[in-house]
Parts: sequence; structure tokens; C-alpha cells
Amino acid sequence: MQSLIYFSMKKVFFIFLLAWGFILPSFVLAQTTKKLSPSPVVTIKPSPTATEISRVDITQKSEESLGPLEKLIRDQKLGSVWPFNPIKYAILNSINSGVPANTIVLLLLLPIVATVMAIVRQLVGIRGFGIFLPAALSVTFVAIGPILGILLFMAIVAISTSVRMITRKLNLKLQYLPRMALILWFVSFGILGILFLSPFIDYSDLKNVSIFPVLVLTLLTEDFTRIQLGKSVKTAFGITYQTLILSLISYLVLTYAPIQKYVLLNPEISLGVTFIVDILLGRYIGLRFMEYYRFRKLIKSK
Repeated sequence: MQSLIYFSMKKVFFIFLLAWGFILPSFVLAQTTKKLSPSPVVTIKPSPTATEISRVDITQKSEESLGPLEKLIRDQKLGSVWPFNPIKYAILNSINSGVPANTIVLLLLLPIVATVMAIVRQLVGIRGFGIFLPAALSVTFVAIGPILGILLFMAIVAISTSVRMITRKLNLKLQYLPRMALILWFVSFGILGILFLSPFIDYSDLKNVSIFPVLVLTLLTEDFTRIQLGKSVKTAFGITYQTLILSLISYLVLTYAPIQKYVLLNPEISLGVTFIVDILLGRYIGLRFMEYYRFRKLIKSK
């Protein structure tokens, strides 16, 4: 019952914030334009030093992200469909019918990201907010960049923690759902304030940020706050720090071009290997590496 309430609440907040994003005024164009006096001598030429190298975002349907991937799959020489190439042919037909190649690549990379996080948590011992939250953060980092993503996430964490501590200090005995709605109110207002400052901050990623990554980051507030309720602030921030490590590792996997090309050209192998690794990893019942380090004196004494 609690999981059903949690899922329904998340859908309500998602719809509300999505509608809020559509009516949010854009401040990206609120900059002063210089007046140029007409002169037959003056010519405006693009300066090579002023050219900004744009970051390739595989979450967006653009020529920079789609062109190389589509060319890669179309230039691939395929054998017979069965038994080793059914997914390759399905990908080729999907791309020819208009499905973006970056969408297919992201879907093929998500099982690898989940497996990598499971390995890091199960074998190394790094803690985190499950698998969904680091995976969502990593996709957000791909969309808006790791620096801006970390800054926005830390701002959301700071706002939600402050509101939770203030409500506890004021002894406001609120029920869970109204309290979460109040926290999300402050988080939304705080992120809105950061976006209001974008005309005065010379940072292109902040000015061009889309609603999707901001929406994902805002909705992750509930997961962080829900975990905080049963733990101290210090423990919650420790898990948050380790979650960011997992997210950055996943971000590197998602943006590493050789991995993107490999999963696109060999989807059967990548999916099969991750499936087998997940099964083998689930059978592992030994100590984690960090536990070996933690209990090294006890192990050596034996």
C-alpha cells in the first residue's frame, strides 16, 4: 500500500512540474543587444577564437549525435538474420523508419550502467540510493553536463535538508504527503531562482538547460528525503556523496564513444554478457572489498 501511494504521489508531482515547466518564462534571451551603426566599411566575420565547442548530447536528437551513429549502423556488414543478428537487423530497420539512433544506444547502455553499479555496490561496497537514482542522475549529467548537474543536485539536497530541519525545529507535525509537497514547493522555488539568475551568470549550460533534467533532479528530492527520514543527516549526506560517485561512473560509461559503438554494433553480445554477469553477481555471497579493508585486522588475526 505504501509503495502504491509513493508511486501515485510521484506521478502527480511529475504532471504538476511538467505543466509548470511549460508555463515557465524563458530568460535566456534577456540580454542587452548592442546597436550597430550601418557602415559600408564594417563587415562582421565569425571569429575562430569566439567559436564555442558544443558538447555532444546523446539524449538530444541532433545531427552531432545522430549522424555518426546512424552512419555506423548503416555501414555495418551483416550476415544472415539467425541466429546471431536478429537485434542488429531490428535496429537497422528501426533507424531506417525514423527511430533516433541515440535513443537505441541509450536503451542498450542502461543495462550496462545498471550492471556496473551492481558490481560497484555488490563487490566494492559503495553505498547509494538504489540503482534508479544514480542511473537517472547519470542521464541528467549527460544532458546538462556533470558540473551543472552536480551543482543543481547539491542545491536540491541542501534545500530539502534545510526545509526538513526547519519543520522539525518548528515542531510542525505534518503528515508525509503534505510535508513532501512542502519540500518540493521550496525545491521548485529554489531551482526557479537559480534559473532567474541565468541572464547574469555567464554559463551557457545553465542558460540552455531543458525541462527534462531539471524535472528529473527535482523529482529525485522525494527519494533523498524519504531515505533521510530514517537516518541522520550525516549518514544521508554520506550516501549522497557515494551516489554521486556511482552517477559519475555511469556518466563515463554513457559518454564513452567506444562503448556506444560497441553496443550498437554488437547488441546481442552486450545484452547477453550483462545478463550473465547479473546472474553470477546475484549468486555472490562473499565479503565486499571495503569490508575486507574494514575488517583486515580481524582477518589477519585468524
